[in-house]
Amino acid sequence: MNAKTESAPDMQAVVCHGPKDYRLERVARPQAGPHELVIEIAACGICASDCKCHSGAAMFWGGNGKAPWVKAPVIPGHEFFGYVVEAGPGAREHFGVALGDRVIAEQIVPCGKCRYCIGGDYHMCEVHNIFGFQRVVADGGMADFMRLPSTARVHRIPASLSLEDAAMIEPMACSVHTVNRADIQFDDVVVIAGAGPLGLGMVQLAHLKTPRKLVVIDLVPERLELARSFGADVVIDPGAQDARAVIDQLTGGYGCDVYIETTGVPAGVTQGLELIRKLGRFVEFSVFGKDTSADWSIIGDRKELDVRGAHLGPYCYPVVIDLMERGLLTSKGIVTHGFALDDWEQAFTLANSLDSIKVLLKPGRRTA
Repeated sequence: MNAKTESAPDMQAVVCHGPKDYRLERVARPQAGPHELVIEIAACGICASDCKCHSGAAMFWGGNGKAPWVKAPVIPGHEFFGYVVEAGPGAREHFGVALGDRVIAEQIVPCGKCRYCIGGDYHMCEVHNIFGFQRVVADGGMADFMRLPSTARVHRIPASLSLEDAAMIEPMACSVHTVNRADIQFDDVVVIAGAGPLGLGMVQLAHLKTPRKLVVIDLVPERLELARSFGADVVIDPGAQDARAVIDQLTGGYGCDVYIETTGVPAGVTQGLELIRKLGRFVEFSVFGKDTSADWSIIGDRKELDVRGAHLGPYCYPVVIDLMERGLLTSKGIVTHGFALDDWEQAFTLANSLDSIKVLLKPGRRTA
């Protein structure tokens, strides 16, 4: 993060200094270098990973001899979009954008040099700089303005998309990648565990795949009703229903063909290992706040499961934009709250509760 100087214009930003040490500060406004952009942030979503980072989860802050992954001080926020207000030399040609365009950058800033980037799997970049967590390349979007470096993957956002839809492109891209990893077939019984923002995106996308049955599990009745409106055939509240009995009834006692875990809690993993059939496909997306223990003999000796991870949303941003333009994917009902940057503490508290689904910070002075 650039230090504030006497001559440089400044801006307002939330700055992460450490676990539970976030502050609203005046910092230097970023400037665009060669092949770089500066955008005025219109909205930035608060992700579950932002909440877990704020609370001090070990995967972000290390411990037991591991160095912190987060490079503080850093401006958080990777679910952002905004308007191009400055373009460095060559940037407009490099990115194919003009001043005033609404744009989004993917959350990873790939190095372009490691074996994964060279092989096309840029989302697994070995260096792995992510906006909002590692200030090595650039800070995140919980600020008035943000710099997009030359290696960022930038996409233009059409005027037809609402502010809420535009703000949900990043999480929806993760949802697309996860559902693609599930390789859903027409005769599959698919279970999606967790009806948060990404889970609800996955419900819409899995519904487009037309599986035999689409089942959603969550503890919040309002989220289950939203999932049903998005195409879920069956919804289960595991606090009030026996999820195993429901799945057994749907599958003749075999278990579901596909289980997508997006709860972010250990019980979501062990529940999935119980509900899935032999030779089933288990897709893990969540970021966890603590370690998860499971009987791995279920994966191998007992069920021979195909366990797949899902990370970020590679090559999925244009897909999301197209689906949103065609009315096949929406943020309606998912984006529940919006706050000014001044009210970031209230926004984080609400985002880390069951009283919201997706909370947005809206630093920008103009409307989308």
